[in-house]
Amino acid sequence: MVTWQTGGYPKIQMKSNAHDPCGRSCPIWPVQKSNGEWRLTVDYRGLNEVTPPLSAAVPDMLELQYELESKAAKWYATTDIATAFFSIPLAAECRPQFAFTWRGIQYTWNRLPQGWKHSPTICHGLIQTALEQGEAPEHLQYIDDIIVWGNTAEEVSEKGKKIVQILLKASSAIKESEVKGPAQEIQFLGIKWQEGHHQIPMDVINKITAMSPPTSKKETQAFLGVVGFWRIHIPNYSLIVSPLYQVTQKKNDFKWGPEQRQAFEQIKREIVHAVALGPVRAGQDVRNVLYTAAGENGPTWTLWQKPPGETRGRPLGFWSRGYRESEACYTPPEKEILAAYEGVRAALEVVGTEAQLLLALRLLVPGWMFKGRVPSTHHATDAA
Repeated sequence: MVTWQTGGYPKIQMKSNAHDPCGRSCPIWPVQKSNGEWRLTVDYRGLNEVTPPLSAAVPDMLELQYELESKAAKWYATTDIATAFFSIPLAAECRPQFAFTWRGIQYTWNRLPQGWKHSPTICHGLIQTALEQGEAPEHLQYIDDIIVWGNTAEEVSEKGKKIVQILLKASSAIKESEVKGPAQEIQFLGIKWQEGHHQIPMDVINKITAMSPPTSKKETQAFLGVVGFWRIHIPNYSLIVSPLYQVTQKKNDFKWGPEQRQAFEQIKREIVHAVALGPVRAGQDVRNVLYTAAGENGPTWTLWQKPPGETRGRPLGFWSRGYRESEACYTPPEKEILAAYEGVRAALEVVGTEAQLLLALRLLVPGWMFKGRVPSTHHATDAA
């Protein structure tokens, strides 16, 4: 047996002289982190391509976001399980497929490795089972990140302690530094939460605004990956960054021109001025209004909500996209109908299928066009 010290991780046990009868050995390279420590990285892309799918799945982050938004809580607490994957033992018969070679010696993992495509699903399922068997209080879980909420600090503190007790009983490692709250402002799923509102954290804004203009397709794709996560906060996002996507296409050579420079600077400004979204309220007196429009380059839609007693509405999300294939050849009325249809689909994911939805569009769409697609509790109306 050997141990590999991976920076902030505990010593990880690996079996030396592991023999794989198929002669497999995944590529490996140590990666030095910004703080000088090292991380062991194994490239499991080849293994992932031939690994059969699992029926279980990790929850969709956007669905978790919408659900947490609907709680409109005043207090939160989060728990992050330390080295969750490495706490899960691998069966002996499964170890050869994870083999890799270091300095002429073949090794394999005794614990569930990072980089394998089913590691997140297996980890999430085991933690979920432990929480269910321990009768955990109401919570949301994304792999090894867990959040609880409530209206008082005391309530949330008790819920958080219960979660930690269940996880410790299930032999999970919990670092005190990874237990946050109770607090009225907290980060979960990389998003800043406060009383049901979610917004872009300031450290993310600073990171994006400090980025230099890309010099290659790969750098452009990386930038779009960072800002794209926050697209729901940005009106007309897809239309703004369209020139950036153009230079990433395989058929195009990388050329950073005036359009790309303008789009790059504009999207950074939009990130700085992005508004908080939510919280989502429910009830017959809550007014949900969807504004849709078919622009020259693509449809856009915005969802607003006005609860009773509030003088101003609050935004719940902004969406946009370019026209696809033959959509650019649609007539103006057809484009407006497309925008309305796409907008309703997006809005239902946020407010739910039982909420009333007022549709504000540029032309009156007959109700039969949405028959069978929109619940009867939704009412299309010409609010223009």
